[in-house]
Amino acid sequence: MTNLEIARQRLVNQQLAGTTFEQAANVVAWMGAVQAQEYAGAKWAVAQRTRGLGEADLERSFAVGSILRTHVMRPTWHFVTPADIRWMLTLTAPRVHALNAYYYRKLELDEAVFARSSAALEKALAGGKQLLRSELAAALQQAGIAGAADDRLRLAYILMWAELEGIVCSGARRGKQHTYALLDERAPQASTIEQDAALAELARRYFTSHGPATLKDYIWWSGLPAAAARAGLDAVKSQLAEEAIDGRTHWFSPETPGVQGASPGAHLLPAFDEYTVAYKDHSAITDGQYSKEVIYGNVVVIAGQIAGAWKRTLGKDSVQIAIRPFTPLAEAGERAVSAAAGRYGEFLNTQVVLEFE
Repeated sequence: MTNLEIARQRLVNQQLAGTTFEQAANVVAWMGAVQAQEYAGAKWAVAQRTRGLGEADLERSFAVGSILRTHVMRPTWHFVTPADIRWMLTLTAPRVHALNAYYYRKLELDEAVFARSSAALEKALAGGKQLLRSELAAALQQAGIAGAADDRLRLAYILMWAELEGIVCSGARRGKQHTYALLDERAPQASTIEQDAALAELARRYFTSHGPATLKDYIWWSGLPAAAARAGLDAVKSQLAEEAIDGRTHWFSPETPGVQGASPGAHLLPAFDEYTVAYKDHSAITDGQYSKEVIYGNVVVIAGQIAGAWKRTLGKDSVQIAIRPFTPLAEAGERAVSAAAGRYGEFLNTQVVLEFE
């Protein structure tokens, strides 16, 4: 298997080529989790993996809670489904807490502070309330949590701790601002599973949806300790295919549909898309000359390879998309990029003004 073949198979497994999904929750469940600290880009990342959902559709899915946004795995926000959020947090939260420990100490956040802040958050959000961060800061301040209203970093780590502990998660947006809600009210039927089963399930999700990938890729994506990640992979090896490529073993689903027939085309991927951010090694999608800042930014992907960067400028009645190819595009490449820009316009339900720089 060559790097180009790895990229082509990933396009299919990641649902960027030949998807059959029609709902945002189907995509998120298939992927396991979708990185989502850049909310606007994350909506587009999910929509590209469906059969034509628009931004308004994604907002509705988020508002009703069919997809949730919380801190899980690496210490950043991800979309997860209500059905998966509890077992995934149970599996990954200890590692994220360990990564956050320095800031907990620096900000003087100990068990006593977290106990009082959690009680205050539960009281403020009880009864289906969905509150802005500023409103929760005021509630914490009223409960005597020092600095909650005027120290943004302290407030951020208090709320992240509550997310990791399964106390709060995302609520519906209020205008353009995010709210928090109680997880017990947002996902009351969310289940937990035994740790060994959770390790196996997370590994299965990753290698099925993101493969071909290596164990190092999975360790990076999941944020799990190497021993735990290896145990999960060992538990599902019998369900996966493997191939040694350049001396590294890659694991993937043996049942990837339509790899030969699916047209890879072009994609305008948002910053931190799973196609770029979910791997430690990026040699399958780039020749290695680009920094992580480029790879993790808004990238133009043609036939599975990073071929340029793009940016958007929203206007009243249109979106301007500027394409910066890293090397001159052939006519077929420009046509494919134009089609991808058209899909983005359909997603936003607006006209596209396309410019090749």
